[in-house]
Amino acid sequence: MVAMGEPDYPAWLRHVDGGPPVLTVRGDAACLARPMVAIVGSRNASIAGRKFAMQLAASLGGHGYVVASGLARGIDAAAHEASISTGTVAVLAGGLDRIYPAENAGLAERILSGGAHLTEMPMGWEPRARDFPRRNRIVAGLAVGVIIVEAANRSGSLITARLAAEQGRLVFAVPGSPLDPRAAGTNRLIKDGAEIVTAVEDVIAALEPMLGRESPPQGAYEPEPSDDLGPPDTADDDRAKIVEALGPTPVALDEIIRFTGLRPAIVHLVLLELALAGRTERHPGGRVSLVS
Repeated sequence: MVAMGEPDYPAWLRHVDGGPPVLTVRGDAACLARPMVAIVGSRNASIAGRKFAMQLAASLGGHGYVVASGLARGIDAAAHEASISTGTVAVLAGGLDRIYPAENAGLAERILSGGAHLTEMPMGWEPRARDFPRRNRIVAGLAVGVIIVEAANRSGSLITARLAAEQGRLVFAVPGSPLDPRAAGTNRLIKDGAEIVTAVEDVIAALEPMLGRESPPQGAYEPEPSDDLGPPDTADDDRAKIVEALGPTPVALDEIIRFTGLRPAIVHLVLLELALAGRTERHPGGRVSLVS
């Protein structure tokens, strides 16, 4: 058991409003001190979606990131499977002794070889429907950024995306065919300002500045002290500067960054928060305006 404020408590989760006061962890707790990226998506995932999730997870692991997900069917399971050798964290909606779904019990056991299970629920707790959004807030809170691979319009993965934006994390989305309902949610996230992902380099390039370091050689990452990790500061003053820079006339992202003098990562985060709140509108050429 790890309490908030103790050294083993995940660094980025400390900064989440309403973060769990106590976590129960099984496995290698050392992986909780390394920067994480969450990969989530549809339970009814396509073959292509699962393959791409595995490619992302394996590549991120090679760059020193731990992959966090929710141990669900589909995209979650694919992401865990591909990152077992480099470290992965499964966040459970129930107690540590109540693996759900049961079909992933074997995968859950393999995760423990170099990763961990984590939950805020007591032993013996059977997960209920309302426990899964609570789990999703932890998945988002653990991570530097969250990647949505496939998600329908009413997918629980979109809840994770919303929570991630509220927590000041970067949100990434993998585009999909407009004919596939499993891509409707991810395509909408991109319209709303999520970072588009077509290769792992898209994720690495966006995250490394947030951690204050350049991309390390593959497999060569040495974890920084956990106290040095934390989400970028998105103060109310920063939000006010960005809203002031916007108006009914569409403006380019580069112009917003120059006008406000803020870090690109902060501008991206605030614009995504505003988009998810329905306050902004996207236009061709990557321009954005306030909704009249």
